[in-house]
Amino acid sequence: MQTNKDRNSADYKKYFDELMQVHDLRIQNLPEFAKKYKSGIPSPASARGTKAVDYLQYAPVPDLNQAYTWLRESVSEAQGESDGAVLHYFLDVSMQKVKADSNHTDQFFQDYLDASKYTEDAIATETNAAKKKNLEAIKENLVAMFVNSGVADCESLQNIYGPKVEANQSDSTFLKKTIAILKMMKCNESEVYFKASDYLYRIDPSADAAVGVAYMYYKKGDYDNAVKYFDEALGMETDNAKKAEMSYATAAALFSAKKLSQARSYCQKALSFKEDYGQAYIMLAHIYASNPKWSDEPALNKCTYFLVIDKLQKAKSIDPSVAEEANKLISTYSAYTPQAKDLFMLGYKAGDRVTIGGWIGESTTIR
Repeated sequence: MQTNKDRNSADYKKYFDELMQVHDLRIQNLPEFAKKYKSGIPSPASARGTKAVDYLQYAPVPDLNQAYTWLRESVSEAQGESDGAVLHYFLDVSMQKVKADSNHTDQFFQDYLDASKYTEDAIATETNAAKKKNLEAIKENLVAMFVNSGVADCESLQNIYGPKVEANQSDSTFLKKTIAILKMMKCNESEVYFKASDYLYRIDPSADAAVGVAYMYYKKGDYDNAVKYFDEALGMETDNAKKAEMSYATAAALFSAKKLSQARSYCQKALSFKEDYGQAYIMLAHIYASNPKWSDEPALNKCTYFLVIDKLQKAKSIDPSVAEEANKLISTYSAYTPQAKDLFMLGYKAGDRVTIGGWIGESTTIR
């Protein structure tokens, strides 16, 4: 078939039909092969996915609906044992369908969640390094397809899922899937995310639901309730990366409420869960910079900014992703540090250590 480029020719169509017949015969006989050879034999579901991929690549005029049916049947049954190419084409065809018909939007979102989960399952069990690398590349492609589908922005998700959430207030499975989609698209400031989290929390309290409720109160400016639900989420969550994010969000709520000492505690808690969390150090810098006064001497108060700079330098040293932001802030806050002559009058010089008093209680080096 590779040598015959004219897909409209009778010979090409004959070869294509023979290829499909070979696939059908293979699918039909695989159960018997599996009984005889015990291992190394793909399942009929996996083989159906391979047939769909060849169909898309070689059919004179592929029928997307037919290909989608085969692919969906294949991945639904094979799941984490699906071939990487099958998972890729499954979402690709689903994306083409949603671009042609917006009524497929809900199913496209579900297809993305399924394909992503099955790919992650395959990555987790794959022992061959080359195959694992290929699966990781496919996972990245799935994300790119979803983001570039044209239907996955927060406004669209609000319009699509807003009425559905109201109609499914007691359906925990639906609410969990909705929350997963909204979080993935970083729509955790949308009303539909808050509603879905609130309804889910009422019927099935979980860390994800509590976080959504916490963000709802945070956006309303009710920081006490925001902290309450963030704390509850922390108590239920087991993943340290998520606990770090929750602690950071709690610190942000407390900082907004001007509860600086408590905000610092949650920044430190975030760092205990994720040592290279640069944003947590940046928040610490902002917290200290927001209340630099601890002495009757203005020059000593300005020494607080040396400590602010310490935190920013630490942030960029452990987390290159925040280096640009940290450098800009260092440049900004450096302008607030004390003059050498003012410190000299108080008996301090560059290189001396000074302890920032008050609630901060940390030491820094004079530059």
